[in-house]
Amino acid sequence: MSVVADGKRLIGHAGAVLLRRCSDRTGLTGALGKVLPSSTAAGWRERAGVLVHLAVAIALGAANVSEAEQLQLHHRPLFGSAASDSTARRTLAALDEAVLAKIAKARARVRRHVWNLLHLRPGGFPWLTVAGKRLTGWIVIDLDATIITSASKKAGAAVTFKKTFGFHPLAAWCANTTESLAMLLRPGNAGANTVADHITVLTDALAQIPGSSAAKILVRVDGAGATHGLLEHLEALNTTRRTVRYTVGWKITDADEQAIAQLPESAWETSLKQDGSPQDGYFVAELTGLNTRQDWPEGMRLIVRRVRPSRRHLKKLTAFETRTGWRYCITATNIRHMWGIAGSGHSQFLDVLHRSHAGVEDRVRTNKAMGLDNLPSASWEVNRGWMLAANLAADLDAWVRLLALHDIDGLADAEPDTMRFRLYHLPARLADHARRHWLRIDPTWPWAQAFTTCWQRLTALPAVT
Repeated sequence: MSVVADGKRLIGHAGAVLLRRCSDRTGLTGALGKVLPSSTAAGWRERAGVLVHLAVAIALGAANVSEAEQLQLHHRPLFGSAASDSTARRTLAALDEAVLAKIAKARARVRRHVWNLLHLRPGGFPWLTVAGKRLTGWIVIDLDATIITSASKKAGAAVTFKKTFGFHPLAAWCANTTESLAMLLRPGNAGANTVADHITVLTDALAQIPGSSAAKILVRVDGAGATHGLLEHLEALNTTRRTVRYTVGWKITDADEQAIAQLPESAWETSLKQDGSPQDGYFVAELTGLNTRQDWPEGMRLIVRRVRPSRRHLKKLTAFETRTGWRYCITATNIRHMWGIAGSGHSQFLDVLHRSHAGVEDRVRTNKAMGLDNLPSASWEVNRGWMLAANLAADLDAWVRLLALHDIDGLADAEPDTMRFRLYHLPARLADHARRHWLRIDPTWPWAQAFTTCWQRLTALPAVT
């Protein structure tokens, strides 16, 4: 066998056409074009196209602006001339607060259209199922912070609470659709439980929820959300037209342990798994009313969970836990009843409901696999713009799966590496015939039919005016 680089009209990473077609048919490209600068000057690159193609490149695996440029140069037969890396950097650097606010509004309009399409799918909108109960009508928002490490000095990079060096962004995801709703770039030394940052991200995330879907909202946060300011803000969000419920982690104090000690053995019930079956060895109980901590929102409930500690937890046990032989954790919530869901006020269900918040770790991991593992510039503004492009990439990937692959096994919930291996990195040959361009892929590829089906479904989406 001889290997030569003399092929013609060959296209690598042909899945780019799926992501670009999704952006066009959902209206994202057009919506960005209305808020980003435009010009008829010779040599001008439309900023909306630059941002969309950067998001597509990130979804395909580009880790920096230079790699995105090389990918776009390769894709010139598909999409036309490519923007240089310097043009992409100028585009990102120009995204100031005013422009970002306009882009957020444009994304919300596009998201409303996408969610309308999801309601029209054969399977309908992707409502969550917790403990065997379908949360119909409830939009679930998960908040979490993460660490993005930096190997060099960059604007905003600092020592984090984990003793690493980098950034400490805070983000919100929609658990129903896996979309990235809002993300705030923060310096590495930003606090884990800063109330103002949580409220900012939550406000931005709520603005992304279409009005017709915003009647019932569930917000889930880990222990960083157990602050007076955030819980009071969440309570204040309740109106006659909107119900907001929350579950947050709770740092156990001596007062909590004293309350747990008052629980009779009969108060403990067997915990449940995510499918609703009993989880042997795990127990939950209602702690509300026994706790003496003051000034928390009226009506807040505390649900305590206990389990025998594993070997790796033995050194972290408190004196109370060592004495009782159990390891405890507490969830705070304002849920008395979730309308339309039988048994939703029971402590067993509430325990499972908050434990499923652990799925946010998957969102963090997949977003890092799609552009956020490293911020590529020394400039704060460029890194903030890159983060936006990564969020757009995450949304495009989610929309491709939700709108065109929702009934295809192995792809409906596929993670970035799987999507790249099976669809996005598929090679193809570009041919011209009958005054049309034809992108020809190998029919023996196991997911060739899924590729063509995805293209046809995306093409068939109603055009956005």
